Amino acid sequence: MRGLVFERNLPRFAAARVATSLAGSGRGVGVSPLRLTDLDAPELPGPGWARVRPLLAGICGSDLSTIDGRSSRYFEDIVSFPFVPGHEVVGVVEEPAAGGGPGTGTRVVVEPVLGCVARGIEPPCPACAAGHTGGCERVAFGQLAPGLQIGFCADTGGGWSAAGLVAHVSQLHPVPDALGDEDAVMVEPTACGVHAALAAGVTPGETVAVLGAGTLGLTFLCALRHLTRPGTVLAGAKHPQQRRLAAELGADVAVGPDQLTRAVRLRSRSLEASGGLTGGADVVVDCVGSAQSLAQCLGMVRPRGRLVLVGMPGSLRVDLAPLWHREVRLVGAYAYGTEHTENGARRTFDIALEVVGRYGLGRLVSAAYPLERFEEALAHAGAAGRRGSVKIVFDLRPRRRARDGAASERVVEEVAR
Repeated sequence: MRGLVFERNLPRFAAARVATSLAGSGRGVGVSPLRLTDLDAPELPGPGWARVRPLLAGICGSDLSTIDGRSSRYFEDIVSFPFVPGHEVVGVVEEPAAGGGPGTGTRVVVEPVLGCVARGIEPPCPACAAGHTGGCERVAFGQLAPGLQIGFCADTGGGWSAAGLVAHVSQLHPVPDALGDEDAVMVEPTACGVHAALAAGVTPGETVAVLGAGTLGLTFLCALRHLTRPGTVLAGAKHPQQRRLAAELGADVAVGPDQLTRAVRLRSRSLEASGGLTGGADVVVDCVGSAQSLAQCLGMVRPRGRLVLVGMPGSLRVDLAPLWHREVRLVGAYAYGTEHTENGARRTFDIALEVVGRYGLGRLVSAAYPLERFEEALAHAGAAGRRGSVKIVFDLRPRRRARDGAASERVVEEVAR
């Protein structure tokens, strides 16, 4: 069966980085280590593992960073090659796990982080024991090859393949019938937004500024409104469609990124000094992850406020003097696990399923492509905001391929409408 594979090839990785710098994100895929090929289904690692056939698989910012040659070298020892990308997945169980779990034909979303339970490690590390698999200390050990997540591990397969993937039963969440496939593929990114919203520690009445309104920024806004009681929420969104969606999904004020600092200044009645504000927002959330965005966020947060880094950064050169001088607390927010809410401990994915249904987040899926058109899909994802899009996905549903044929032009047009 056909699938996309990312191989370890440093010259191609470097070539993709150069092409991306010249042509834009997603435009270097032709020279990158990503290729479409025939694949066998991955082997089940052992008891408790199931085989899943993907239906839709999203293209994430971390996927683009990898393919563009922009990902941090920090990840080199905690991924394994060759891997099949794709960790935002809704699929169908084709071979259930021995001993329990969702049965054959059950539609599921995959919680991709490969923590101690999936790796067969006993006793689990402190993070996994506390329910936060995103902080697992042993992502390069156990019964699997190194890999933070399904989609970055040579042994598990990933969502960008008709050959399917394997997942531990603890990683599978049945999808309610009320949610369509487009809703379900938004659950994983929404879980990231849920975890970040709770990690921000927003107390009632606090002012929150959110920079970036792509998938992460928009799902964060939904989760923030669903789970906390902020005062004013301000969003900086680069494109008109993003500003419209930010306002619909939870922002009281949605402006361009270059206007966000001014909006925070007016709200907090601050003055400007040393390139930043004397006061600022109680909580500032960076959903971009660039040096420029982090510097802007440091200039908008009040003394002893909180800055939450949600967008995946690379190697950045940023002046951290404001962080030190103003005693700002910098919080990283990665992945998901178990959240401690006012209603008790809950799995992040359970909350995300709730948020997706309440806000109808399937509408953020802007276009779907067959795997054969992966270069177009990745170029679209890299320019999503400029093209008025949010989430771009691969469509691996057999009925859709049979109905529309190899060309699949109407797949993109139907979903985009």
